[in-house]
Amino acid sequence: MEQLECTTKSEHRKGAHLTYEERVIIQIRHRDGRSLRSIAQEIGCAPNTVHNELRRGRVLLHNGKRLGYDKDFQINEEQAKIVRLIYKLFLGGRSFYAITKELEKRGIKSPSGKDKWYISTVRSILTNEKYRGDALIQKEYTADFLDKTRRKNTGEIPQYYVEEHHEAIIPPDLFDFVQSEIKRREQNGKHSGVSIFANKIKCGCCGCWYGAKVWHSTDKYRRVIYRCNKKYSQKGKPCSTRHLTEEEIKWIFVKALNSLVEVKENVIAELTELIDSVCQTEELTEERDKVEQELGSLTEHLETLIRENARVAQDQNAYLKQENEIRARYVEKQGNLEKLDEQIAERESKRNTLETIIQVICGINEEQAEFDEDLWSGLLDYIVVKKDGQIVVVFKGGIESGIGG
Repeated sequence: MEQLECTTKSEHRKGAHLTYEERVIIQIRHRDGRSLRSIAQEIGCAPNTVHNELRRGRVLLHNGKRLGYDKDFQINEEQAKIVRLIYKLFLGGRSFYAITKELEKRGIKSPSGKDKWYISTVRSILTNEKYRGDALIQKEYTADFLDKTRRKNTGEIPQYYVEEHHEAIIPPDLFDFVQSEIKRREQNGKHSGVSIFANKIKCGCCGCWYGAKVWHSTDKYRRVIYRCNKKYSQKGKPCSTRHLTEEEIKWIFVKALNSLVEVKENVIAELTELIDSVCQTEELTEERDKVEQELGSLTEHLETLIRENARVAQDQNAYLKQENEIRARYVEKQGNLEKLDEQIAERESKRNTLETIIQVICGINEEQAEFDEDLWSGLLDYIVVKKDGQIVVVFKGGIESGIGG
């Protein structure tokens, strides 16, 4: 952006730290004493300048206060450890709420320096593209330069996505995997729970999740059990699946895990074959490139049509019919492109999951005697409790192990 000249030494010294509108105000203030309204009108032209710079690839971005980064997007390693921990906890199966409680338990301060963490803060850290090294420019804009009103950009001005803008704290592939996992959990309608056992046990009777219930909460017989959250939702027809204690859940997982370790080589071979058969994206990527080229051709065709209509007088009914046909084809192709993007992302996410499982299984060299929370979070998809008491442990990747009731 063309730099504005400041007229005093003090203003020149701090000029680099001023916003665009502040520099314009300083410049105009020393010219001819125009009113604030006229200043605001001049500033109103600023977005065009910014947009032109962005189109040329020049990024104008203020970092602000963001956990993990100092000024100019330099990584703050101490804070970056917290960011990586949050991603690790999430991929370990923790909900947003459970992550806030774990951070508070460890005495880790929030980005604002408070003891309390909020779900919105954790979610923001897990979904902010800055952590993968990219930058979405102009998420917000100044609606009124006089009172500094900031509004969320919902299409009022262009947005620009800049890849590899700065050093990433979270590897891009891992960040993308987290986004797909967030989407998957939301689609599955999982509840936010503190316990690592929450949203991991499914009722074989109604399909709902098990949740923690406290028995004898006020006396010496107090204990926590897990049962179907909707066991008694249908009057007179309670779910017939049994409850489980935490010790039973741990025993079930250890037993199923050991049965997996016994056939470790076979499991790894099956998972590798699964990656080769259902996680390939080459054909989808080729198809996507083809659709993208078709979209480009349609765009050029439409632009040519519009220019021709502006240059040469012609039947407007025929023109509008042709224009609408092109637009309809464009919308159809755009829909196809979005579906292909989703399919590619889904396959890449599945590949990441399966490769992670293989790494974890390769690291288990002997029978497990005790429950391991990291293995639970890293390997287990969910457990099904059937009506007859039979238990089915479903590992990530679709591998199942049955445990007698």
